[in-house]
This record gives sequence, structure tokens and C-alpha cells, in this order.
Amino acid sequence: MPEAPLTLPILIRTIRNARTQAQERDLVQRESAKIRGAFRDDEPDSRAANLAKLLYIHMLGYPAYFGQMECLKLIASQKFHEKRIGYLGAALLLDEKQDTHLLLTNSIKNDMLHPSTWVQSLALSTLGSLGSAAMLRDLAGEVEQLARVGQPSVRRKAVVCGVHIIRKVPDLTDTFIALGEQLLTDRNQGILHGAVMLIAEMCGQNPQALEHFRKRVPQLVGILQNLVVAGYSPDNSISGISDPFLQVQILRLLRILGRDNEETSDAMNDTLAQVATNTETTRNVGNAILYETVLTIMGVHSTSGLRVLAINILGRFLVNNDRNIRFVALTSLQKLLQEESSAVQRHRSTVLACLTDPDPTVKRRALQLSLALVNSGNVRATIKELLDFLITCAPDLKSDCTSGIFLAAEKFAPSKRWHIDTILQVLTMAGSYVRDDAVPNLTHLIGGAKELHGYAVQQLYEAVAQDISQQPLVQVATWCIGEYGNHLLAGSCEEVEPKQVDPEEMLSLLERVLQSHLSLPATRGYALTAIMKLGTHLQGNSINRIRSLVSIYCSCHDIELQQRAVEYNALFRKYDHLRASVLEKMPLVDKAGYSEDGSGKEQSGREASIALNIPEVEPCGNSKQPESSQVSDLLNLLGEPTEPSPLQPVIGTPVATGSVLELLRDLKPPAPALSHLVVYERDELLVEFSMERPPLEPTLLLITATVSNRAPGNVTGFSLQVAVPKSFQVALLAPSGSTVPGQGGPPITQLIRVLNPRKLPLRMRLRLAYTLPSGAAVQQIEEIRSFPEAAWQ
Repeated sequence: MPEAPLTLPILIRTIRNARTQAQERDLVQRESAKIRGAFRDDEPDSRAANLAKLLYIHMLGYPAYFGQMECLKLIASQKFHEKRIGYLGAALLLDEKQDTHLLLTNSIKNDMLHPSTWVQSLALSTLGSLGSAAMLRDLAGEVEQLARVGQPSVRRKAVVCGVHIIRKVPDLTDTFIALGEQLLTDRNQGILHGAVMLIAEMCGQNPQALEHFRKRVPQLVGILQNLVVAGYSPDNSISGISDPFLQVQILRLLRILGRDNEETSDAMNDTLAQVATNTETTRNVGNAILYETVLTIMGVHSTSGLRVLAINILGRFLVNNDRNIRFVALTSLQKLLQEESSAVQRHRSTVLACLTDPDPTVKRRALQLSLALVNSGNVRATIKELLDFLITCAPDLKSDCTSGIFLAAEKFAPSKRWHIDTILQVLTMAGSYVRDDAVPNLTHLIGGAKELHGYAVQQLYEAVAQDISQQPLVQVATWCIGEYGNHLLAGSCEEVEPKQVDPEEMLSLLERVLQSHLSLPATRGYALTAIMKLGTHLQGNSINRIRSLVSIYCSCHDIELQQRAVEYNALFRKYDHLRASVLEKMPLVDKAGYSEDGSGKEQSGREASIALNIPEVEPCGNSKQPESSQVSDLLNLLGEPTEPSPLQPVIGTPVATGSVLELLRDLKPPAPALSHLVVYERDELLVEFSMERPPLEPTLLLITATVSNRAPGNVTGFSLQVAVPKSFQVALLAPSGSTVPGQGGPPITQLIRVLNPRKLPLRMRLRLAYTLPSGAAVQQIEEIRSFPEAAWQ
């Protein structure tokens, strides 16, 4: 005997009592099969009950699509309880993407003409929730008619359905303009609320409707005034405020009507001021109206006094006990800061007080607004508060706080000493959270303040002597010790009481940085360079100590540090007479020169070479091998074997500079230029080769590639790769940039060194890659066989 179907209460209870998900799934599948069988047998008496159970199953996330047609059958029923279940099922199981919902059109139309208001309400609610554009076009007339006459409950639903129609089909706006004018005179506040929503939607969708309803601003202002001064009404008042929902909707509509129209804005200014001053703020209802009033005041052409009043309202929100209101106030003040800077600045102390708020979202928003409020007049006081906040703030806020302090100090610093002190405090308190460009920016700042060199190096030395865990601080300090350590040795400082430091103490500190497990490879590079530069001011045993320290790192596992040590060791062994001139103070360079994009990022691994202005030399033993895929790819362009020669240099990636020996070669007389050769001319991009051969090295050819752009926009991401036959050796040095400026901008250059020991005819292939101003990426391969004989003979 087949098992009897469960009733809805029993089904709910049984599913809730299921111990496992598998048990629940099995129960749902069995019950769904029974419901499907009942639908197939067309049992009208149990159709509503089965659909109700199916809707519950659908709410649990199981498939229920097979009940769609049953919804249509129940909607067509004459029984109200079946019709109600049918409309509920249609709202849940159907949507405008399915063709089945179009079958509802006739049923909804018939039900809107039904004598029962309950049936009419069901039809309007369903049409407003899932009506498609085609369905709404067919039924717009019936909806408009129901909104004009009938029971208030039906008219309210018809007006809300009209809002959905305008939203989906803006072309039907003209149909509802007259209805909107009529409903504005209705005394029922529910219908009036819907009318304001309808007019706001029409004004937002149709410019003609916007101009039409601007004439109704005095009427809307009168309705709002009556609501403000109206007494308590049990039907419409909430927390002592008369119909706050209608007030909010009217304020939104006034904001739409008054935008970019001075005459309309003047008609509502007095009423907005009345709402702003007479609304109670003890409850959230009043705060909601005041917030909407602020948005309306700032969104129309209001008077300056009224705009200051709106800012003051937001200022009062900052001291509200509700954290949501404080967050809204901070967000709104940040948006209005550009328009009303002076008015917002009056609440700076309150905003700074919000930094101690226990809520992290409010604290983050207060930090953003506090940083935005910094200007030349309040920079000292505001940065002091932010530094106090930096000590106690959560780690996820330290990065934003340090970044904001850096930018504000750079823009509004009253003096260089204050700027340096501020950055040092940040590095001391939160050095691990600073931006990548903090180190090069601070070194540039100190380098440009010649009168503060002694002060800066003394402050940094004292800070690092106490704590070497903050890596950016240690990097700046070691850089300053290397550049301006002579001030510490001589005890010369005019800003504070000078302190003379023993050379052995300084070397011990730098040695401790080198040996610390907290030091990053870049930090060790700074320290090693500082030791070398400090050695130009020392003699005797200190020089021997420096030699031993440098020799230790000649076999370091870190390639960059090993390379620096090998270079410095070569200076000691072979070119000691040039050491003082090579290790001179770093000249002040343009700040934009730290990186190609001007962001100020310094190449940490190459810092020592930049600081010393000397080229690199490959370290002994552990030199970095080229990637085989890049070498094979480029060599195949010339038909060469895929196995790279042991003498073949790195082709795919340019080397930064040459060796120490090449530094000395540069002291020789310059080589005469051979000729100019245009090797690429496409997409308004011109690449020219200028060739020269050093007189003392006849097998070496120096090629300077000059890339210029004749288009108005910048070409970005430019890269050049070179491949030569196996009998040649080529080295591609780092380019001067990767962005080729537009017409009138300076070109970028790149040096190519070609060694031709057998003096064979030179041929070369180039791979050029770049991105055009339009965003299109280009990659081209060019072969050069037209080198002049003077370039290789």
C-alpha cells in the first residue's frame, strides 16, 4: 500500500528532526516525488496543499520548477485561498526571464477587475514584483485606473506598482504624469507617500517630467511644513514625529527637483531651514530626517548659512551615542570637505576625538577624515594627535596612518627639521608599516637639508643604537652614517647638543646590523656601503677591521651582498688610491629619479651602486645564470643552437652596469662616434643606434639605443631585447626608463655592448615590446644586417 502524503506541518516537523543532511535529502526527494505524482494526476482538491509543501521545499534550496504550471492553475481558481497560494508560488518560482510568466497576463488583468479588493491587491503585488516590460505595457492602463479610484489599500498598491512600471518602462512616464498631479492633493498619507515616490521616479527617468513637476515645489513645500508643525497623530506619528517616512520621501524629491536649478532651490530654502531646526534628535527617527535634510541642502543651490547649518548637524552627529550615526557623519563630512572646507574644519577636534572610538570602522573613517583635514595651518597640532594615535592603533590601521602622515608632512611641513623629526618618529614607532618609498624620500629630504646633516645623523644614530628591529629606520640611519658620519666623528651639530662618537662604536653598531637576524638583505647592503664610506674618514686599525668585514661577505649566500663585497674588496686590493674619490658623498639627485614612474621607489638591491656611482662586477663563484628559456628563445631567432655558450652573457634581462674595471676604463679618452642607424620606425616610435668603438679596445662596439616618441600620448612598458650569433658576446645595460614620453618629451636611452673578438660581420635581432597610448600591446621582431663595416672591421 503506497505511503500517504504528509501535511505541511508534519513535513516541516519531520525535516527539522532529520539527523543528517542525507536523511533530509532522502525525505525531500520522496515527498517531491509524491507531489509530482499528484500534479501529474491532476488532483484539484490537494493542489493548494501540495504547492504549499513544494514552496517550503523550494525555500530549503531544493528544485521546485515543476510547480510553475500549478501556480497558474491556482491563480485561475475562484477560491481565494487557492488564488493566494498560486500568487505566492508565482512570486517565488517565476521571474521575467522565463516565458511561463507571460501566461499570467490575462489572469492578473482579470483579477485587477475583480470586485474583491483582496484579489485586486494580490494581482497588483504580483505584477509589481515580477512583471516584465511587455506585461507592464499591457497592464499599465489598468494600474493607472486602479490608482485613481477605489479603496485606499488598493490605490496604494497600484501607485507602488506604477513606480515599478516607470522603473522598468520609462517610456510610460507620460501615462502617469496626470496621476501624480492628482495624487498630490490626496488627504490619505499612505497614498501621498506613494505619489511622492512615483513623481521622484518619473523625474529621475524623464527630463520633461522633471521640468513639469518643478512647478509643484510650493505644493510639496507646503505639505512638508504641515508635517513639521503637525501635532501627534496615532496613525502616522513615530516617536513623536509626524509621518517621518513621508518627510524623507519629500526631501528626496525636493533634492531631485532643486538640483541645478537656483529658482527652485530658493523656493525650498526656508522650509529646509525649518526642518533642520525643529526636528528632534533624541530618537533615530529624527536623525534620519535630519540626515536627509543635510543631503538635500548640499544637493541644491542653498544659501551659505544653510550649508553651514547642515555641516553643524553632521558635527552634532559625531557626538551621538549611536556608532552608526557617527559613521554616517564622518562619511558625509569627508564627501563635503572639498565644497565646505572651512565649515568642516570647525569640527576637527571632534573628528580627532573619534580616533579613540571603540568601533574599528568608525576609527578607520575618522582616520581618513583626519588626514584629509590636515592643512598648512593645523599641520603641527593634527600630526601630533595622529602620532599619538599611531602608538595605540590596531596593526591594520598603522599602514594607512603612516602613509597619510608621510603625505601630509611632505605637503605641509612648516620646516625641514620638523619634517625630519616627524618622519623619524613614524619610523621609530611603526617602521614595519611604512610605504616602500619612505626610505628614498627621507634620504632625499636629509640630503637636501645641508644645514641639518649633523642633526639628522646624530638623531638617527641614537635611535638605531636603541632599536635595530625597524628596518626602514635602520636603512636610513646606515645611509646617513655612511654619508655624514664625519659629523659624528667630529661632534659637530648646531641644532642640539653635539655628541662625539668613537669610530669603534660606530663600526660595532654597523657590524651588529650586518650580523642581526632581523636585518633584511637590503639593510645589510646599506650597512656594508656605510662601512666602506666611513672608512674614508678612518685610519689604522679601523681600516683593517673594515677590510676583514668586507672579505667575510665575499662568500655570502646572498648574491647582491656578495657582489657588493667583491666590488669593495677590489677597491681595497687594486685601486686603493681611488677609494676616497669613488666613495665620495652621494650628490643630491632629482626625486623623480628614484624610479621610472616617479613613485619614489628605490631599487633596494642596487642601492650601493647608486650611492657610490660605480658599476657592478659579477661575484666570484656564485654568479646568477640566465634563464634557459629566455636564452633559447632569443638564440632561435638567429637560427643558433639552443644550448647557450658558457661565454654567452645574459640576453633576456639587462644587467644594471659593468664592473669596477669598466669604471677605470671610463677614465680613458672617449671613443669617436661611427654613425647613426635607424633600426625601427613604427607606431610613431623611432629607435636609433649610435655606434662608437673605444680606441684601446678594437673588438668592442658600444651602441647607444635612443628611443623617441612622436605621438602625443606616452608609450609605456617599453622593453628591448637583443640576440646576436654565438660567436659574439653582448651585454644589455639597464635603460633610462620604460615610459617613452609623448611628443616633445625626452627620449629614453639604453647602452648595448657587443664584443666581436673575431671581427666578423655583425648581424643582430631585436625584440621590442611596448604598450600604445590606446592600451594596445605591441611586440615586434626586427633583424639588422646593415651595420657599417667600421662597426666590426
